[in-house]
Amino acid sequence: MENVARPWPALWSLVIGFFMILIDTTIVSVANPSIMEGLGTDINAVIWVTSAYLLAYAVPLLITGRLGDRFGPKKLYLLGLVVFTVASLWCGLSGDVQSLITARVLQGLGAAMMTPQTMAVITRIFPPDRRGAAMGLWGATAGMATLVGPILGGVLVDSLGWEWIFFINVPVGIVGFILAWRFVPSLSTHPHRFDIPGVLLSAVGLFLLVFGIQEGETYNWGTIAGPVSVWGLIISGLVVLAGFIAWQRYNKGEPLLPLDLFRDRNFSLANIGITTVGFTVTAFGLPLIFYYQMVRGMTPTQSALMMVPMALISGGLAPVVGRIIDRVNPKYITSGGLVLMAVALAWNSVLMHPDTPILLFLLPSAVLGFANAGIWAPLSSTATRNLPPRQAGAGSGVYNTTRQIGAVLGSAAIAVLIQARLAAELPAGGPGADNMEFSGRLPESLQEGFSTAMGQSILLPAAVILVGAAVALFFAKPKAVHGWSAPQAAAADTPGAAAEGASRP
Repeated sequence: MENVARPWPALWSLVIGFFMILIDTTIVSVANPSIMEGLGTDINAVIWVTSAYLLAYAVPLLITGRLGDRFGPKKLYLLGLVVFTVASLWCGLSGDVQSLITARVLQGLGAAMMTPQTMAVITRIFPPDRRGAAMGLWGATAGMATLVGPILGGVLVDSLGWEWIFFINVPVGIVGFILAWRFVPSLSTHPHRFDIPGVLLSAVGLFLLVFGIQEGETYNWGTIAGPVSVWGLIISGLVVLAGFIAWQRYNKGEPLLPLDLFRDRNFSLANIGITTVGFTVTAFGLPLIFYYQMVRGMTPTQSALMMVPMALISGGLAPVVGRIIDRVNPKYITSGGLVLMAVALAWNSVLMHPDTPILLFLLPSAVLGFANAGIWAPLSSTATRNLPPRQAGAGSGVYNTTRQIGAVLGSAAIAVLIQARLAAELPAGGPGADNMEFSGRLPESLQEGFSTAMGQSILLPAAVILVGAAVALFFAKPKAVHGWSAPQAAAADTPGAAAEGASRP
């Protein structure tokens, strides 16, 4: 492993880009009505503005993680940042929805190049027993981005127009590029034979699986076109991915996905845990925001501001938790944070009635802040602690892929459940999941049934996150670190990376 004299400036430089790409996974949902109006399109087309980004983001993560090992995480990160920034400019300048969707695909590819590299660099420049604080910042960034996205989106759309949710990425991307070029070290690369069959199998399998799950509700979980059906795609994706795993197992060369990674119990369990987190964080916001807007009559910006206690507490505590987990067994903090998240969601469910004082919802929002602080850093630190340097990118690619698959599953599952609960709780002819977002405040006669349906729906992510809590209890105690040192990172173009030893955070 490479030690660098100034790991924290390198980390902060990466966090800027990481924060930007994660915000883009949530910010567009707030702008959908404005995009529909501005580009003169319909809801089915505008849904693809988000779907195309998520698909292009999730599918290549295994591959881009491995590319970082081969060509260096700094090079891949900078290339991805350029692609993402240029694509953002294209998005804002798009004059029709087809151009916007194409630009969003390019954005997703840029994000996929960047994301694994942030985690891989942390794994390689921070000693394992001091990595918790760094992962705390990384985790706080991931948690904050999911909250800031809707708030920032609402403010920009209301004040400047939908184009500015993309234009704002351009100056941020330029600053991020300059900082990363200056402070992120050029870490040594590891020669890899590129597993072409593995690349093809993983890309096709993940595409079929993610597309099928993501678009299932759009096609009512039935036929897409001719003999092609949603379930046919999902099953085909699983079959291809099974073939991918079999190829990785029997490949005599160097596989794209080193299955040896999963011999580490903590890596395997942390991937299960982050899948439940991706599911829950994506799923719980939908019924909550629908309740705020359609029952309580809030604007998108006002409903997003209800998450402020969660954002402030999570952002403030995550670095503190990061330092603590370097000294204690992270399984207790992780499982405690996951249980707290389930408690907060169940609390929201109980409060969801038309006449509940709105300020009471700030209390479970605050509990969610404590929960988030105890989740992201311990999970990511546990997953990466035992990764060897040559597999840092591959491990990061796996971890981020499972998080994204969890998010896709959460998005699809909550949409199906909301539709089912609305059918059960509202009179025939009431609003459905396909028109809720654009219907305005509901008539008073429908508000109680709608609130009940949203409260029931939010219990699904609460139950899923409890599975993650149970898994975290089986984390093995971290091993003591001995002899964590390696040749200095070669970084002729990077100031401040020439001294030996890693600075303490």
